[in-house]
Amino acid sequence: MRGGVGTVKQLPDSRSAVVTRPLQRHAVPCRMSAALIALLSVSGCSGGVLDAQGPIGAADAKILLNAVGIMLVIVVPTIIAILAFGWWFRASNTRARYRPEFVYSGGIEVVVWGIPTLVIMFLGGVIWIGSHDLDPFKPISSPDKPTEVQVVSLDWKWLFIYPDQGVASVNELAVPAGIPVHFSLTSASVMNMFFVPQLGSMIATMNGMVTQLHLAADKPGEFYGQSAQFSGDGFSDMNFILRAVPQDGFAQWIATARQSGSALDRTSYLALCQQSSNVRPFTYRTVDASLFNAVVNQQLPPCPGPNIEGPGATVRPRLER
Repeated sequence: MRGGVGTVKQLPDSRSAVVTRPLQRHAVPCRMSAALIALLSVSGCSGGVLDAQGPIGAADAKILLNAVGIMLVIVVPTIIAILAFGWWFRASNTRARYRPEFVYSGGIEVVVWGIPTLVIMFLGGVIWIGSHDLDPFKPISSPDKPTEVQVVSLDWKWLFIYPDQGVASVNELAVPAGIPVHFSLTSASVMNMFFVPQLGSMIATMNGMVTQLHLAADKPGEFYGQSAQFSGDGFSDMNFILRAVPQDGFAQWIATARQSGSALDRTSYLALCQQSSNVRPFTYRTVDASLFNAVVNQQLPPCPGPNIEGPGATVRPRLER
């Protein structure tokens, strides 16, 4: 007999049937179970870019879904056409004409080139308009004054400074729900990427530069934030929780931060700057008002990068030429 799933070599008695039937009976249920598990795994996913919890995140998700829908205008008809051609020109179909001399059709050329061109133009227009509407520097329209947060990416943790409130936190970001947040971001070391998937746009942090980002959370909740660019051995632990809380809860969080923790000045900043990973969240009760600008203008030396000796770092030998 033929080899493959559910088949065995012919035996001299009826034992071959006993061996073959169970394999055939269980093959289809196993495939169906695997497909069902995969489907449930996908449907259970949450907390990503398609589970938007803010205006910027919702606009990002809309662009993604619109782009997929526009591309399906080509993909779905193409799949249907492939199946239809395969079915029509099957060997048993005597009505299908064999035309080996056929080489060109103006009508087919118009369809093959015209539809993709229109789709690309339409898709480009949607993305062009969306990218301008979602410019990270563009403030979110709101009657409320944005909450100011200064962000410094370190190796391998996040420092959040609240200049108006005079406090700071590490690996924990609290913001008032329903009110825009204006982020000013820089890096104390190598280039990094600030990203809260459910709230929207990803933005780079670079040493000696300041980037801007405006986000907002529609309602209270906890949202996962992360570093979205590899920056060394501790990269996998460089994440944080963004807590969107009611306005009175935010005021309470600020009051609690002012009553606990140490002061963040230039000396304590240099100690914080040293490499560490998997750092538990904590706060500073006061902050040097000029600290962020000193980091940006490099009045403070850049923090050690990931290519030197340090906790969790790897020494990479230079190659001799």
